[in-house]
Amino acid sequence: MLVLGIESSCDETGVAIYDTSKGLLAHTLYTQIELHAKYGGVVPELASRDHIRKLSPLVLETLAEANIKQTDLDGIAYTAGPGLIGALLVGASVARSMAFALDIPAIGVHHMEGHLLAPMLEEQQPEFPFICLLVSGGHSMIIRVDGIGEYKLLGDTLDDAAGEAFDKTAKLLDLGYPGGPKVSNLALQGNADRYKFPRPMVDRPGLDMSFSGLKTYTLNTWQKAKQDNDATEQTKADICRAFELAVADTLAIKCKRALEQEGLNRLVVSGGVSANREIRSKLDQLMAKRRGEVFYPRLEFCTDNGAMIAYAGAQRLLAGQSTGLNFAATPRWSLEELDSITT
Repeated sequence: MLVLGIESSCDETGVAIYDTSKGLLAHTLYTQIELHAKYGGVVPELASRDHIRKLSPLVLETLAEANIKQTDLDGIAYTAGPGLIGALLVGASVARSMAFALDIPAIGVHHMEGHLLAPMLEEQQPEFPFICLLVSGGHSMIIRVDGIGEYKLLGDTLDDAAGEAFDKTAKLLDLGYPGGPKVSNLALQGNADRYKFPRPMVDRPGLDMSFSGLKTYTLNTWQKAKQDNDATEQTKADICRAFELAVADTLAIKCKRALEQEGLNRLVVSGGVSANREIRSKLDQLMAKRRGEVFYPRLEFCTDNGAMIAYAGAQRLLAGQSTGLNFAATPRWSLEELDSITT
């Protein structure tokens, strides 16, 4: 089955072709970082307009790269949510229109399911069941995964997601947009021993997370540095290092607790923040000590992309699921609401 995947939930336009017998054939991605950088964050209306401008040419480019025609397609998958409503509707409208014209099925894919299943695009795939740490700009979740569509939310963020905290920290330190990579890169120059930031919510039971306090701690630390006439680039780097270590340690502690609680020793880490070097290092150390397995998507599939949507959609289309003409974008959508592909 040849499936076209379309991702347009936020500020990246992704398109891919996935063959259920041969794997990923082609994928293209256009990022709007330059467009939004001057505003310090994503402007939803501008994002929607740019998806309109870029999506159709990217579809044609991806089809050409895969050396197939539109009429060769057997199905189309598109991100139906969560995300920015206008951006979602661009991808959904294009996908449903193409599917109607070609008389093939289409399926609306949960954006976070796409991230969760992104490691399945690799040669070494995790077996079910496993614990998934899903960390992105808008989500920080720990999920037990027993199969596609069989998800149990074990822990969630009570306020800022990890990626959101990275972005806000970058803004507090005037590092620019996108914030996460800038904090991570500057942290490489930081002294890990200068500051000790708190590890939020690790001293209480449960798997829920909270990162807004780290943002406040960063602000207070930076303001004190200014008062002490020590607001240097090295101080910024030291703060970034302390912040990143606090996030990485917190996530590792929560993952260890989840694995022990569920009696599992297989961990999947996905979402944009899963590309962070320090977080990967901490989780690699955790799983090495446990003699367990840890799986990540390749770096280009950590952030939003069409390949993960094509894969997730292909599995559901193969199971006979599809979305009707009366489609709707769903800006808020729980993973636990999804049907198992076995039902």
